[in-house]
Amino acid sequence: MKLSVVIVNYNVKYYLAQCLDSLLRSVKDIEHEVIVVDNHSHDGSVEYLCSKYPEVRFVASNHNLGFAKANNVAIRQSKGEYILLLNPDTIVGENTIKECLSFLDSHPSAGSVGVKMLKADGEMAKESRRGFPTPMTAFYKMIGLCSRFPKSRRLGKYYMGYLPCDEAVQIEVVSGAYCMVRKSALDRVGLLDEDFFMYGEDIDLSYRILKGGYENWYLPCEILHYKGESTHKSSFRYVHVFYDAMLIFFRKHYGHLSLCLTIPVKAAIYFKAFTALVAMSWRRTRKILGFVPEGIVTNARYVFFCLKENLESCSKLVECKGLQAEIRCVDDMKCHAGQHDFGYEGNVHVYAVYDIEAYNYSEILGFFSSNPIETVSIGTYNAKERIVITPDEIITTVMQ
Repeated sequence: MKLSVVIVNYNVKYYLAQCLDSLLRSVKDIEHEVIVVDNHSHDGSVEYLCSKYPEVRFVASNHNLGFAKANNVAIRQSKGEYILLLNPDTIVGENTIKECLSFLDSHPSAGSVGVKMLKADGEMAKESRRGFPTPMTAFYKMIGLCSRFPKSRRLGKYYMGYLPCDEAVQIEVVSGAYCMVRKSALDRVGLLDEDFFMYGEDIDLSYRILKGGYENWYLPCEILHYKGESTHKSSFRYVHVFYDAMLIFFRKHYGHLSLCLTIPVKAAIYFKAFTALVAMSWRRTRKILGFVPEGIVTNARYVFFCLKENLESCSKLVECKGLQAEIRCVDDMKCHAGQHDFGYEGNVHVYAVYDIEAYNYSEILGFFSSNPIETVSIGTYNAKERIVITPDEIITTVMQ
């Protein structure tokens, strides 16, 4: 078998359904298997998805295994020459997987490849290319020098911002949100380290792949990563787990270094975690008090691009949910956000919502990546399921 796709799900059934829809389009002509490990979701994910995707193998855990361990459960069952670790809160372009497989087939020294991950406004996510968090690289990031000098090969190495984003280039860390890895490389270096409950396991695996004599690559193929729908980044637990992962990686691979290096970096990690918790508490307090800072978006507007036959169902959904929206028919021409002046002013955020029967996912991602607009986000409309998915909410209704 050519490819095994492994997805770990936790309480994001609608995002996972969208991910599977895009994934199955992209592997249409590839010998493949798809394995979803559900980490004891409480939103009825398995029941909701099993009947919709009979070709997908679902493994339901009776407790939350964590990201690394759940991936390993599926990898041990997989039969593919290549393994794709994929987040459930992603959309995959139709050609992305084919291009990655072609690259790996023609580059036997490549152990893994990552791709160009887009944020919901079409801007490239910095996490698409990363360097190892060596003591100094991590220190530069945590004190702000990385963001201040992103193009510097020394100060900006954490996100490797000095590399071109439209070319295939060697990198150090491939993101676990989309990581296609050679199975023979995993056989040599081992599976994901289960000491990492969530976060950091992709850095550790990338490190071991390079140590095993392989290369890690970035390819300019596009996916959308909602980044965080499968976790709760506003929670205190997230801060604890995220920075604890940094400490695990640091102890594992750099604990032998002199105290004059380890103590400052560890102190910086604890300080960063503390300041993140304080900032989070302050944001929550302001929200409770009803304080909305100037410049914060307070209104949402939806612009739907639908096929003629789906206009009626879309109109009913808009009316049912009381959305501030306009609906445009795309039978005569393909429209997208970068070609339109939406005419909204002030603190308004626009969701450009695309009928997935009218557009393929590569088109939608291409529209946004070619012209990122901070106040315009990607949305999709599934007329058959009557569901709108945006990075901020799921809109669904049952209509007679």
